[in-house]
Amino acid sequence: MFDPEGPTLRELAVQALSSTERGYDLLAPKFDHTPFRTAAAVLDAVADFLAPYAPFGSGLDLCCGTGAGMRMLRPLCRDRVVGLDVSRGMLEAGRRRAGRGAAFDWVRADALDVPFGPVFDVVVSFGAFGHFLERDQPRLVAQAAGLLRPGGRFVFVTSHMPPAWSARYWLARGFNAAMHVRNLLVSPPFVMYYLTFLLPEVRGLLEREGLTVEARPLAEEGPLAALQLVSATSLVARRSTGPGRD
Repeated sequence: MFDPEGPTLRELAVQALSSTERGYDLLAPKFDHTPFRTAAAVLDAVADFLAPYAPFGSGLDLCCGTGAGMRMLRPLCRDRVVGLDVSRGMLEAGRRRAGRGAAFDWVRADALDVPFGPVFDVVVSFGAFGHFLERDQPRLVAQAAGLLRPGGRFVFVTSHMPPAWSARYWLARGFNAAMHVRNLLVSPPFVMYYLTFLLPEVRGLLEREGLTVEARPLAEEGPLAALQLVSATSLVARRSTGPGRD
């Protein structure tokens, strides 16, 4: 799971006892050497889906981490590619990996209070939804929808709830139970849960924001076939989210 350059168990324990933001600041230098990073096969499948609609104007990787989604978007976008994340450490690690002269903009901000209006043609997000409590998911979707120009797409990967008899279901439930106990006993909380932002519930959230939703298996066979690629398209012009936001 972890290669020799990844975090030690002690480092993971320290991170898990920190807040979500601080935990990722600490993990950032070694994040790309962990199984938490988005698999290349997932990124490639999303890129293949988006390619027929390219080139896009501007793209955003929401909750970008070290920028895997940004690197996927760069060949598909004519203009700017932006990464937004709340963790300063993850943004700094992403900048270092990209190197000088990379055509990326890195923005530190909360995905629940984005500093942009409807200026993007494509918004993607990978591996971040478990860091948002269920009560905050409608606001997250509203923020994502508000980033899109008419015809813009919000694209991400999720799944349906796995069967209650499956190992995946019970492993995720066990992890979630442990995180709930941790957050009852330790402050500040570390928000990280599985079995969240799933279909069909997330379709309802997207449609309530006026988005047209398409969902399809990420792959025809193999382990990725259990995942769903969701593309939610904005068909109307949207107002800016606030004064002074571009």
